Parts: sequence; structure tokens; C-alpha cells
Amino acid sequence: MGAMSIWHWLIVLVIIMLVFGTKKLRNIGSDLGGAVRGFKEGVKEGEKSVADEAQQGSTRTIDVETREKS
Repeated sequence: MGAMSIWHWLIVLVIIMLVFGTKKLRNIGSDLGGAVRGFKEGVKEGEKSVADEAQQGSTRTIDVETREKS
């Protein structure tokens, strides 16, 4: 009773196709695929820049002042 059978999922799929149409669903799928692809490329570029920075050595200087706890 709690889980949906395959027939329930097929009926839901048919209703979604009737509401949105196959062309709209295809466009949504391609947009989603493009977004995922762009996200993966961004992650790769971020990892690459972090690796390049680590390889070159950090050129940033952090100026701090230390104090003893009282």
C-alpha cells in the first residue's frame, strides 16, 4: 500500500507526457544535460587552478599577530 507499483509509475509518466508534451520534455532533458556538463567543467577548472596554485607555491603573505592567553 505504501509503495507504488510499475503501473502507477506508467500512468504518472503518461499524464506527464500529456501535460508537457514530448518536445518540451526533450528540451528540458537537453537543458539539464547541458547544465550538468557545465558544472562538471567548472569543477575541473577549479581543481586545475587549485593544483596549479599549489604547484607554483603560494605567493600570498598572511600577516598575523599572536598573543598569549591570559
